[in-house]
Amino acid sequence: MSLESLRTVPRVLLDRVTETPDKTAYLVPGSSGMERLSWGQVGERVQAMTLGLRELGISPGERCAILSGTRIEWVLADFAILIAGAATTTIYPSSTAEETAHILSDSEARLLFVEDRDQLAKLADIDTSRLVRMVLIEGEASGDPGILKLGELEARGRELAREGGASLAQLAEAVALDDLATLIYTSGTSGKPKGVQLAHASCVYAAEALVETGILDPGDRQFLWLPLAHVFGRGLLLAQLCVGFETLIDGRIPEIRNNLEAARPSFMAGVPRIFEKIRNEIISRSMQAGKLKSSLFRWAMETGREVAAARREGARPSTWLGLKHRLADRLVLSKLRNVFGGRIRYFICGSAPLSDEVAAFFHAAGLPILEGYGLTETSAAVSLNRPDDIRIGTVGRPFAGTEIKIAESDGEILVRGPGVMRGYYNLDEATRNTFTADGWFLTGDIGRIDEEGRLTVTDRKKDLIKTSGGKYVAPQVLEGRLKALTPYVSQVLVHGERRQFVSALVTLDLPALGSWLREEGLSTESPEALAGNEKVRALVSEAIDRLNAGVARHESIRKFSLLPHDLSIEAGELTPSLKMRRKIVEERYRKVLDAMYA
Repeated sequence: MSLESLRTVPRVLLDRVTETPDKTAYLVPGSSGMERLSWGQVGERVQAMTLGLRELGISPGERCAILSGTRIEWVLADFAILIAGAATTTIYPSSTAEETAHILSDSEARLLFVEDRDQLAKLADIDTSRLVRMVLIEGEASGDPGILKLGELEARGRELAREGGASLAQLAEAVALDDLATLIYTSGTSGKPKGVQLAHASCVYAAEALVETGILDPGDRQFLWLPLAHVFGRGLLLAQLCVGFETLIDGRIPEIRNNLEAARPSFMAGVPRIFEKIRNEIISRSMQAGKLKSSLFRWAMETGREVAAARREGARPSTWLGLKHRLADRLVLSKLRNVFGGRIRYFICGSAPLSDEVAAFFHAAGLPILEGYGLTETSAAVSLNRPDDIRIGTVGRPFAGTEIKIAESDGEILVRGPGVMRGYYNLDEATRNTFTADGWFLTGDIGRIDEEGRLTVTDRKKDLIKTSGGKYVAPQVLEGRLKALTPYVSQVLVHGERRQFVSALVTLDLPALGSWLREEGLSTESPEALAGNEKVRALVSEAIDRLNAGVARHESIRKFSLLPHDLSIEAGELTPSLKMRRKIVEERYRKVLDAMYA
């Protein structure tokens, strides 16, 4: 990949619209099934929205924010903002009014796209005087002159196009590679979110680097449900522009299964928590199916594991193993693949570490997961496992053009390359503190690189625990292993900083726990009662004992507490990308933690 050949996002979109105007770009769930939107139609709508933005007074370099879930209008608004020469500021739909106010103020946004009246209600007590207009994607504006319906914006833009307004090509040519493309605010596992500045060159590099791996094909169909306020989802959108495959776009989590069956995608990206929950549900259902079917399931999965392990090492399964695998596939494994539509070639996983056990489970079913690594500050692109070179436990080799190294002093992962941000918005000191003197970005993650150049991420630097005995513990490793050892655990927080031993807060996965509860004659209606039930505690304790048997003594979890409810985004305990806000959870349950050391 030549860095000199990089294009701006508007240029990439224009080239795609010009080359394949009649090809399907997006599939969108509608009242009568899946509705198709061609690249030509995308170009027309984006041109109309861009001209509408220009008429509202949006100038190049200004910021326009989007407060919405993942949907086709988010995509079109994003493209229109970029072609207008402005920069997109993203806001998660789960953001609180306080978080929304901070992002709008800090980014100095001039216009806001709002999904619906519920999201609009967040703005009731926020100063929006800087905004020239709010554009409502869905619902009625109720006569408020400061609110314009999206349909009205598009209609005015189409009228301007008929009157000789600028073409898509003319608009695209005015945007430069080093112009700011997006301002993405970190989800803030601790502290106030910081605005990450990514130029067009960085965004397009990340997409082109993914394309360079050869894992994407024009005949692919993607299912994209990830939040587009996150850099992971945005990168996949741009990769689609580069290659031209179809994308079913729908961010409604409860509709994931129906969409998989209806669209039958060839690949899908997700975060580890989604794969953990799917695995737990599948294992739980197999345990409900009776002893014979449960035994068959375990045999088939073990056979699949052996075959997958052999193939990852480049070996051919023996004749006997091959025969067993064909039978296992026909009876069990193919049925698992059909749950995801039956056409999945692979999944892509990022945002947080994936448990080796969860990865091996999906590989056994013929659903390989390509785990990768990246941060908002690196445009999500640092490294990725390739389909022909998967090493479970690693996040693969770096993308072309990106360099990684490990700091000798503390093992921190350092990154340098075209995808790295230009800095944090309005935070010069924080920007300086995030780079070394010779330009390496300090990721804050701890890791190692093997002899063949594959990266392994072991933990967040700030999350490493140092016990009162001076021993270091990597909490994310223990948390991932425990969740992999039992389908009945949802979330785990390992604690022990300056304590004499390691403890844990644990939440239950009630849907997965259902069949076991019925067998034990326990009610599923009261999570609080279950958290105090001795049989439930014994179930979790048994899994912790198995975990402790495989770790050093100073890493073993000596005590644990079951919380009466799961952690959630709404309670501020998880980020919108489902990463735990460790400090918030520890502070909220400080008394519970202290009691284990009393």
